[in-house]
Amino acid sequence: MNSEEKQLVNIAYIDATNLDKALRNHLHWVLDYKRFRVWLKEKYKVERAYIFIGLIPKYKDLYTHLQECGFELEFKDVIYADGKPKGNCDSDLLMKASSDFYAGDLNKAVIVASDGDYAPLVKVLYKGEKLEVILSPAMSDKCSVLLKRTGTPIAYLNDQRSILEVKKDSQIPLPIK
Repeated sequence: MNSEEKQLVNIAYIDATNLDKALRNHLHWVLDYKRFRVWLKEKYKVERAYIFIGLIPKYKDLYTHLQECGFELEFKDVIYADGKPKGNCDSDLLMKASSDFYAGDLNKAVIVASDGDYAPLVKVLYKGEKLEVILSPAMSDKCSVLLKRTGTPIAYLNDQRSILEVKKDSQIPLPIK
């Protein structure tokens, strides 16, 4: 297949820890990942959705669940500091999105994070007309000012809570760490 025949797709790049912590710890709700994946496809025509996540063996059932929901997992080795896992995935997400952009595989990107560390990536994607939206798991006042200053569209996941929240009678997967 030559570059003229290459199928450009919309891709979501999801910072798992940023997403899960914002929703669970600050907004006090749990995301239904299956509904979220369908919503990404329907709302933003996302064909591939990468979740960048730390690899902790005891969460293998969660990883299986996420894959069954249609996400592609990009694992980061985890280190432990004071007994707590640390698997900062920012650089992995930045590299994957940059690689897709420069390889010419990307139609539009959906960035799911509230972290200002992604501002340089957002600027490049926006300037190249490859950014669809930033989906912030945080409320407006907690979303990084660095992302806001880019002038790109930002949508807040909490506005979709009624659609995307795990229902009370659902089985909740283990929390993402």
